[in-house]
Amino acid sequence: MSIRANGATSARAKTRFDGVALALHQGLLAACAEEMGATLMRSAHSPNITERLDHSCAVFDAGARLVAQAAHIPVHLGSMPRAVEVVRALGPFSPGDVVLLNDPFAGGTHLPDLTCVSPVFLDRKKGASGPRARAHDAPGMPDYFVASRAHHADVGGAAPGSLPIAREVYEEGFRIPPVFLRRAGVMQHEVLALLLANVRTPDERRADLAAQLGAQDTGARRLRELAAREGAARFMAATRALLDATERRARAAFATLPRGTWAFEDALDDDGLSDAPVRIALTLTLDGRGATLDFSRSAPQAAGPVNAVLAVTKAASLYALRCVLGDDVAVNDGLLRTVRVVAPEGSVVHPRPPAAVGAGNVETSQRIVDTVFGALAQALPGRLPAASAGTMNNLLIGGADPRTGRAFAYYETLGGGHGAGPGWRGASAMQSHMTNTRNTSAEALEHACPVRVLEARVRRGSGGLGTFTGGDGIARTLEMLAPTRVTVIADRRVRGPWALAGGEAGTPGETLVREHARARARRMPGKFTVDLPKAAVLTVASPGGGGWGRRSPSGAKRRS
Repeated sequence: MSIRANGATSARAKTRFDGVALALHQGLLAACAEEMGATLMRSAHSPNITERLDHSCAVFDAGARLVAQAAHIPVHLGSMPRAVEVVRALGPFSPGDVVLLNDPFAGGTHLPDLTCVSPVFLDRKKGASGPRARAHDAPGMPDYFVASRAHHADVGGAAPGSLPIAREVYEEGFRIPPVFLRRAGVMQHEVLALLLANVRTPDERRADLAAQLGAQDTGARRLRELAAREGAARFMAATRALLDATERRARAAFATLPRGTWAFEDALDDDGLSDAPVRIALTLTLDGRGATLDFSRSAPQAAGPVNAVLAVTKAASLYALRCVLGDDVAVNDGLLRTVRVVAPEGSVVHPRPPAAVGAGNVETSQRIVDTVFGALAQALPGRLPAASAGTMNNLLIGGADPRTGRAFAYYETLGGGHGAGPGWRGASAMQSHMTNTRNTSAEALEHACPVRVLEARVRRGSGGLGTFTGGDGIARTLEMLAPTRVTVIADRRVRGPWALAGGEAGTPGETLVREHARARARRMPGKFTVDLPKAAVLTVASPGGGGWGRRSPSGAKRRS
């Protein structure tokens, strides 16, 4: 009897983890996701992935619960758990499987974001790192999943870049429900052929998808190697303990915040089809153990493409809360357990199919963040910054490249000004909030596309004035070296980013088109598609961030 007791005690001791051990496991799992991202970036072909790093990777447990993520793009990562949940329902799985999807209503965000999800089977024999399957309580169900999501520069649809001013999702590109791209290590060439037949740049898509498959294999291999060091059972126990510890830490962080309910409203300029603003309204409740974000007062789903699927709404909400909870709270399922999002179906923050959703991922997600920050600024006065640019300034260019005679499609987002805060000026010319990408260098852009970069500068004086001035936006001017179809999906063109504590709003952005270098500039709406001739000139100028605090009586001067 004493032997059994000692054995039980020993077993429990082997699955106990102190703070140091949990921090180590958290770092190892996050490093696995980071290594996946490095593989993807170094192996891809398109500038959107290799230069802008418009991709994200994460690790999930057997129950599709987020375990760890790389420091990639918040809108990708926060919405990825839904994709893994949908894929998990396709089981049973085999080692070497990869599931592909982009359907916004079945785990995706918007159609250009192609997601790959792979099962990972650990070897139960300590010290082994091979992919050998083993007996399991649920045959064919893995121990972990790894996932990568990358924005592909074109997936078909009504306009190059697959972010048209659409009324229905069918116009936005090729829609892929969860489907096996690889089974037991064998490529499903018919699936790949079907995708490549529906895009403008099939060779580039093939290369970028191959890079994603490489990232999937990297993640699975690294997880097996990590588990082999201490044994699969202990490794999985550490994962469970990490999630539980994060939940405890998150609830402790919420306990330090004020309790109560606060409301805030913001709006998109328009939906791309009419001039009417699109309301995003939030009621935020903090109860000392977590948060409830109720978007029930938001606008009904829009006719245009600004609808954000529920996974995107949750991602933006989680990101904004994470900013006030602090770095001590890891981003995994433990944190997700403390946050509840209410978003009525049929609203702009939870649309029904076949709503167009392309801009919801990139623009509405930013406005959701602004709305959550606005409510938090009331709950935590003197801690939150003013609104940042609030738009990704999406620029899409496509046509036929006269240098090669082949189709090209190009996509990028432009940074803007950050909001000023209590004690600091806003940063200038940077991406903010739901995007975490780089800019594309002039050299890479001119090499990939028949475009000449005439100007790329900081938009001086665009930040809102105040005790602390908002950051300035960016102005980028391009000359078209061939006839092109251009789409711009942007916001904050009517109302600039809001200020706090008596500061002034940031300057709205603007987009200008000239038919040739000497022609008169024509101001464009925030969201449009236009066919431009060779030698046409396009300028996209992003908003500045809001100011914080009242100016001194002598008057603050804008930075030169």
